[in-house]
Amino acid sequence: MRRGEQPPWVVSDELWAEIESLLPPRAPRRHRFPGRKPLDDRKVLWGILFVLYTGIPWEYLPQELGFGSGMTCWRRLRGWNDAGVW
Repeated sequence: MRRGEQPPWVVSDELWAEIESLLPPRAPRRHRFPGRKPLDDRKVLWGILFVLYTGIPWEYLPQELGFGSGMTCWRRLRGWNDAGVW
């Protein structure tokens, strides 16, 4: 990768605008016992693309990269697939 280039799993703003319109709306958070805040869809997509690009297993996705856990990314991908996004 050359200096100044984006990694292949980073989605441009223009492409993200197209993809975001396809994603289903998130379920509202509960007021009582709301649990963790959901991760940003764009970061989760980056995590999904990182796994697909590198070929690593979901469980080895480094949380230090800010994509969340591999399980979180996998669940979101499954949910988007079930919703007919892909």
